[in-house]
Amino acid sequence: MRLCDGEPGGRYRVEEICLAMQMERRLEALGLTPGGFIEIMNKKPRGALVVKFRGSRFAIGRKMAENIQVREVLSK
Repeated sequence: MRLCDGEPGGRYRVEEICLAMQMERRLEALGLTPGGFIEIMNKKPRGALVVKFRGSRFAIGRKMAENIQVREVLSK
């Protein structure tokens, strides 16, 4: 599923990032890599997502979130 299809409060494992190389490297530098975990904190009405990974919160635009493939992780 795409990250933009996730729900606030959901925790996901990043499966694949399909962005331009420069953008992909930028996310990698921030710590978002395939196999990592990401949590959706909030979804803004205009499409932006506030996400949390590696202990930091970030805002990701909808177009970017459409190109990040994730799999939902069940809570323990």
